[in-house]
Amino acid sequence: MAALLASGAKKILPQQAARTLASAVGDKQPLQAVYPVAAGALTARLRLRTGETFTGGSFGADSPAAVVGETVFTTALVGYPESMTDPSYRGQLLVFTQPLVGNYGVPRRTRDAYGLLKHFESERIQCRGIVVGDYAAKYSHWNAVESLGAWCAREGVPAITGVDTRALVHILRGQGSTLGALGTQSAESADVEWADPNALNLVAQASTPRVRVFNEAGDVNIALVDCGVKNNIIRSLCELGARVTLVP
Repeated sequence: MAALLASGAKKILPQQAARTLASAVGDKQPLQAVYPVAAGALTARLRLRTGETFTGGSFGADSPAAVVGETVFTTALVGYPESMTDPSYRGQLLVFTQPLVGNYGVPRRTRDAYGLLKHFESERIQCRGIVVGDYAAKYSHWNAVESLGAWCAREGVPAITGVDTRALVHILRGQGSTLGALGTQSAESADVEWADPNALNLVAQASTPRVRVFNEAGDVNIALVDCGVKNNIIRSLCELGARVTLVP
C-alpha cells in the first residue's frame, strides 16, 4: 500500500494527502511521498527544489542523472501525445492530473495533406519528463503502434508513475513556478544541479531550423515566426486557404 512519509510524522494514505498537506506545510516539513515498486522494477524519484519528494515507478527512459525542469501541470482529460509534443512545454516536467494515462498508447506518425503530423504538435517530445498518477502498461486503440513507456524510452524522456498528482498540484498552485528534478537515481537535493531552463534560449530550441512552406497553392501568403508554434495552428491557417511560410 502506498504511504506518505514525512520526517517525524506518521504514515499517511495517498488519498489523505490533499487533506493533510496544509498541516504538513504548516509544520515546515517537506512532503515525502513514497509509492511501493514491485521487486525488480526500476524506481524513479521526483524532487522539487523546495524539498518535496515523490518516489514511484519508472516507465520511461532510464535516467540515472536527474533531468531538471520547471514543474507544470495540465488538466486535459485526453491528448497526452499532443501535450507532450507541444513546444510550449519545452524544457518542463509535465504533470498529468488525469489519473489514468497511457491507456490508448501512442498513435502512428500519420501526416496530413500539408505534411504535418496529424496526432502530434511537433516532430518530437518537447517536455523533459512526465509525471502521472497511474500508468496503463497495457494499451488498446486501433491506431496505436507502441506504448507510452516505449515512446518515452525511445526519445530519452524519464517518466514516473504512482505519484499523488492531487497533492503535487496543490503544492504547485500554492507556491507557484517550481523547479523539479526527475530521474531514476535517489539523489539528495545537494546532488542535483538546479539549472533553470528558463535561463536558456528555449525559443531557439523549439523553433524550426530552416524556412518551410506549407500549402504552396494558398491565395494569401502568411509569414509565421516560429517561437514554438503548434502543428494545429499551421494546419488551421492552411485550411483557411493561406500559404504559410514558417521562419525561425
